[in-house]
Amino acid sequence: MLDLLVRGGTVVTPGQAGQFDIAVRGEKIAAVALPGAITEAARQTLDATGKVVVPGGVEPHAHLASFIGTQAEKRSYTIGPEDDTRGMAFGGTTTHIDFCYVRPGMDFWKTLEERAARWKGQSHIDYSFHIVLTGAHPFEVFENIPEAIRRGFPSFKVFTLDVLPRNPERPTAQLDFGRIQIVMEKAAANGGIVVVHAEDHDLVQTMYERVAKEGRMEGWNLPVVHNKTSELLSFRRTIQLAGRTGAAVYFVHTSAREGVEAVSEARSKGQAVYAETLHHYVTFDAEDYKKPKGYIYHTYPSLKHKEDREALWNGLLHGDISTVGTDEYPTTLEVKLRGNTVADVTGGNLGAEARVGITYTEGVVKRGMSLQRFAEVTSTNAARILGLYPRKGAIAPGSDADITVIDPSVHKKLTKEDFHLSDYSPWEGWEVQGWPVTTVLRGKVIVDKGRLLGSLTDGQLMPRKIDPAVLKAPVC
Repeated sequence: MLDLLVRGGTVVTPGQAGQFDIAVRGEKIAAVALPGAITEAARQTLDATGKVVVPGGVEPHAHLASFIGTQAEKRSYTIGPEDDTRGMAFGGTTTHIDFCYVRPGMDFWKTLEERAARWKGQSHIDYSFHIVLTGAHPFEVFENIPEAIRRGFPSFKVFTLDVLPRNPERPTAQLDFGRIQIVMEKAAANGGIVVVHAEDHDLVQTMYERVAKEGRMEGWNLPVVHNKTSELLSFRRTIQLAGRTGAAVYFVHTSAREGVEAVSEARSKGQAVYAETLHHYVTFDAEDYKKPKGYIYHTYPSLKHKEDREALWNGLLHGDISTVGTDEYPTTLEVKLRGNTVADVTGGNLGAEARVGITYTEGVVKRGMSLQRFAEVTSTNAARILGLYPRKGAIAPGSDADITVIDPSVHKKLTKEDFHLSDYSPWEGWEVQGWPVTTVLRGKVIVDKGRLLGSLTDGQLMPRKIDPAVLKAPVC
């Protein structure tokens, strides 16, 4: 007997979108077949008639239970997985990748073990971690990279800058390019990928000094500090270094036209370069900072301009941008708004719950994005690039039964009551058409019609291994 049968929906498989039924046995998809072809009885049936059925969302970029660097003296942290992953589950996301920061002086393996322990039994959905290497690490630390890849952690994040002004209360984020070269060499030789927050350190830090001297410290000047030229310089420098070392690169939160163009050029030459943007960047821009409570829209790098939104959408629709992430950095409204200058506005987003639904409305409904492409940018491509595919990111026999059902008939203006995390959302008042209504994690229905049916013990740590083809050329 089957454990679950999903029938009647428009199903997005790796090859096509069409009318199919999905048979689930245990935690895996057993079959995908034409309507009526699956005759075996099932313990539970989901009727998806009139709905769109896609692979469970894969969130490639979240910072839960993370130290908040702005106003560092307050020693505060973002909301943890026990709360944030509830929102992700309601929003159709079934796997997320967070970050494990290894700073100078920290024990590499102990730090990773402690991060994993923080999540165990505290996540509604499956999870993994990028390993973040910051500061002036001794060279011996980088010798851990091959073993980390073997243990299922093949992605290593680096910052090319200190995002915030220098502060003795705040640990440095920047890894110098000499050490980035070492990370790239180790990753390239052992099946890993380098995840890069790319902005130019000198330019950004000088701009912090310059706006202070000029008396332009209001937070709406953040695009002046974290500017388009910074993204241009750092993306191109990183791509050149990756080309020299043979490393594959995944640029997080691409925010500007200049970043899209740099990635497009590298990919056209066959270089394994991938870009993520945020649904945040493609719906808001720098003018939104000037609205009441406008800093709820801020993340790093800053919001840019309308021309950049258009370039990002063009990349999502036509292939130069591979994924939609969130840079999830969840806080209360009070924490989010406690700063109002370029030096202390709290960065990051509260957007993981809205990611799948907003991308459907803005991409599929408004801009004609195909259902196949929608599934790619919200699930499949992140799974492929970061080593979860085909276990995750696919509705196919043998894959985990991670399934999201979207109801395209939902047409409403979002309110705070539509969200299940914190006391605000940047998406309050946003008009949507189509919204996730059912989420299945490894064969278990964890959300259905506004009810949470899953538990904190449902999520599991997912080992990852990247397909060598992903590391050699741009495959998605």
